[in-house]
Amino acid sequence: MSGATRNGGGEWEISGRRIAALVERYWYLLRSSWPRLLDLVYWPAVQMLMWGFLQTYVSQSDGVLARAGGTFIGAVLLWDILFRGQLGFSVSFLEEMWSRNLANLMMSPLRPIEFVIALMIMSIVRLSIGLVPVTFLAIAFFGFNLWGLGLALAAFFVNLMLTSWAVGIFVSGILLRNGLGAENLAWTIMFLMLPLACVYYPVAVLPGWLQTIAWMLPPTYVFEGMRALMIDHVFRADLMLWALGLNVVLFAAGTAGFLALLKSARRQGSLLQTGE
Repeated sequence: MSGATRNGGGEWEISGRRIAALVERYWYLLRSSWPRLLDLVYWPAVQMLMWGFLQTYVSQSDGVLARAGGTFIGAVLLWDILFRGQLGFSVSFLEEMWSRNLANLMMSPLRPIEFVIALMIMSIVRLSIGLVPVTFLAIAFFGFNLWGLGLALAAFFVNLMLTSWAVGIFVSGILLRNGLGAENLAWTIMFLMLPLACVYYPVAVLPGWLQTIAWMLPPTYVFEGMRALMIDHVFRADLMLWALGLNVVLFAAGTAGFLALLKSARRQGSLLQTGE
């Protein structure tokens, strides 16, 4: 990254070849280990089955619970997009730390923006490997077709991925600055958002002061939009636009945090000390 201005290039110029090379490296690591591939499918499948059977139980009741029951499996699949998107980003970054290769990357002509784009691409690849088979299992077991949401699914997906990348970028900056001692954040930070994003219940059930905080999170709008679509059969474009606007702010803040932490890591010399 120190070579970002070599040959007169700017900090934000992008080389597709460098991005492709990094993605290829991560793809080789992933496909060379069947336990890694299995792990990508295992937990989404377990969660989908658990919530799917709960949905089946709830749907046997009458009234509002029966109507709301169908949202459980949709919520868990969308939650997996959010969680696995961030985790796929962070784990690819951790691969460099585990292999003690981060310093080599920092001394190469690779630019920060190229590194981040490669991690984004890999987060989509890892998410696709894990989630696509699970969506077909949901159809086979429970008759729930996530793809049947159509264009609404695209709006949900884009907003959830932007949130996951924003969080992933910030976590990567913390790892750069603090080393593997902060590794647990990569696995747990998204769960701080779980109760406030109202994944499995509407915002209205929260206390008033928590509702204010919940509406500051982009995923809240996505999950409220999902419930409006599945229960009332209405696509709330206004909620998606609010989510997109908040995602722009969140992504900018995450990027700024990453660059500030990268600068601090360079100044403190922690780039060469990525252990515990």
